[in-house]
Amino acid sequence: MIRDELLNAVFAALGSLGVDEVPDGVVIERPARPEHGDWSTNAALVCAKVVGTNPRSLAQRLVDELSANPPRHVDEFEIAGPGFVNFRLAPTWLHEVLTEVVTEGPDAYARMDQGAGRTVNIEFVSANPTGPLHAGHGRWAAYGDSVARILERVGWDVHREFYINDRGVQAEQYARSLVARRNGEEPADDGYRGEYIAEWAALMPADADPLEWGLAHARAHQEASLSAMHVEFDSWSSERDLVQTGAIEATLDELREGGHVYDDEDAVWLRTTDFGDDKDRVLVKADGEPTYFLPDIAYHRDKFGRGALLVDILGADHHGYVARMKAALLALGHSSDEYEAIIGQNVTLIRDGAEVRLSKRAGTMVLLADLVDEVGPDVARFAYLLQSIDTRQTIDIDVLKAHASENPVFYVQYAHARIHAIVRMAEERSVERRPLAEVDLARLSHERELALLRSLSALPEVLLIAAAERAPHKMTTWIRELASDFHGFYRDCPVLSDDDDDLRQARLWLVEAARIGLSIGLDILGVSAPEEM
Repeated sequence: MIRDELLNAVFAALGSLGVDEVPDGVVIERPARPEHGDWSTNAALVCAKVVGTNPRSLAQRLVDELSANPPRHVDEFEIAGPGFVNFRLAPTWLHEVLTEVVTEGPDAYARMDQGAGRTVNIEFVSANPTGPLHAGHGRWAAYGDSVARILERVGWDVHREFYINDRGVQAEQYARSLVARRNGEEPADDGYRGEYIAEWAALMPADADPLEWGLAHARAHQEASLSAMHVEFDSWSSERDLVQTGAIEATLDELREGGHVYDDEDAVWLRTTDFGDDKDRVLVKADGEPTYFLPDIAYHRDKFGRGALLVDILGADHHGYVARMKAALLALGHSSDEYEAIIGQNVTLIRDGAEVRLSKRAGTMVLLADLVDEVGPDVARFAYLLQSIDTRQTIDIDVLKAHASENPVFYVQYAHARIHAIVRMAEERSVERRPLAEVDLARLSHERELALLRSLSALPEVLLIAAAERAPHKMTTWIRELASDFHGFYRDCPVLSDDDDDLRQARLWLVEAARIGLSIGLDILGVSAPEEM
C-alpha cells in the first residue's frame, strides 16, 4: 500500500535526522480536505522534542530529506499548519490501485489477515422464544451479521450465535397463554396477549406439549424472519441444555473452588466486587433457584469453546450487566480482553405518526417478517445500518414503505446495475476489453476518474477501521460515497461513446474496478448486488 511506502520513507528520513527510535503516534493519513494533498504525516509534531527543535523547523528538515530521495509517485511536499507534511501524488499511484483491484478481484481485494488465527464468537439478537421478532430486532440482526462479515473479511474465524432463554417464568407464561387461547380463554394478566398467540394457538395440535411446541414454533418463526434478512446463525444455544448437561452446576463448582463464592442469608453470592463490580451478585437465591446470572455465566463459559473472544451485542438496558459479566469471567480465569460487550441503542418505530411501543406481552408489534416482506431485505438492512449502533434510531414504517424506492440502497445498487448495463452495451457494440497489461492507464486523468479511484483505494483502510470499531455504518458511508463517485464519473466521462479507443479501454477497466468495489461493499453489508434494475 502507498501509505506503508510513505510511512517507511518518513521513518528512514527521521533516522537520517537523528531520530533512532520513532515515538508512538507517527501516522500517515488522508487529509480531511482534498486541497491539502493526498496524504499527510504528523511526524514533525510528534518528534520535535526528540530532535530539540520546533515542529515547523523539523518539518522543513524532513521535507529536505525526503526531497533528496522522494518516494514513488510523490510530486510535491508541502508544510502546513503547525508542522504537518502533506504529500501530493501523481495519478500513477491511483493507476496502481486500479491494477491491484482488478488483479485481486472481489475475493481477494481488501481481504486481510489482521485477525488470522483468531476466533471470535458473536452473540446477537437472542430474543426471548416467546413470540416472533419485531422490527426493533432487525437492527440487531443487521448490525451483528455485518460485524461478523467485516471481521471475516479481515481474517477472523467468526462463529455467529443466538442464545435461547427457554426456561423460567416467561417461557411458562408463554405456554399457558397458548393453552388459554386454544381453549377460547383470555390469558392471565401476566401472560402474552398478542394476536400472534391466538394465531399460533390455533395451529397447535391438541396433543402437543404447549411448552415444547411453543418454543419450537417461536424458534422456527424467528429463524425464518432472520433468514429473510440474509442472517444465518452457526448455533442456537439453549439455556435448558445448560441445565441438562450440568454446565450450571459445574460453573458454580469452579467458582467456589476458586474461592470466589460465599454463602450469606441462605443465598449463594459471587464476589464480583473483587473484580471491579459495584456490589457482589447473587447466584442462587434462598429458595435454591439460580438467578438469571448463574446460567448466563455458565453459558459464557461454554461459549469459549466456540471462540477465544466473546462479543455480546446488547440492548441499551444492559449497561449494568457488562461489569458483572466481566467480573464473573475474570473469576473463571479469563482475561479482560477475552470479552467484549457492545451496548447499542434501541430503535424507535413510528407508525401512523405515533411511536409503537414494542411489547410481545401487550401485542403491540410491527413484525420484522412483515417489514421485510413489505420493503425487501435490502431496504431493511441498509436502513438499519445507516447509523452508528450507539445512537438511537428512528424508523418511520409508513415512510419506509411508501418511499422504499428512494432508500439510499437503491442509489448504490443502481451504480452496480449501471456497470452491468455498460458491459452489455459494450458487447452489443462488439467492443472487447483488451488485457489490462495492454492498456495505458495513464489516460485516466479526469478528476472524476481519479475521485473514483481514491474511493476504491480507501476500502482497505475503512474496512480495518470498521473492524476495529465494530462499525458497519462506516462501510455504509463508504459505499454511498463510492456510488456517488461512480455516478459522477458516468455522467462526465463517457465510457463507450468516445472515439479514442485507448481512453475507452482504460475507462472499461475503471468500470470493472468500480464493480469489484461495489460488490465487496454490498456483500459486507449483506445486501444484494443486482445486475439490472
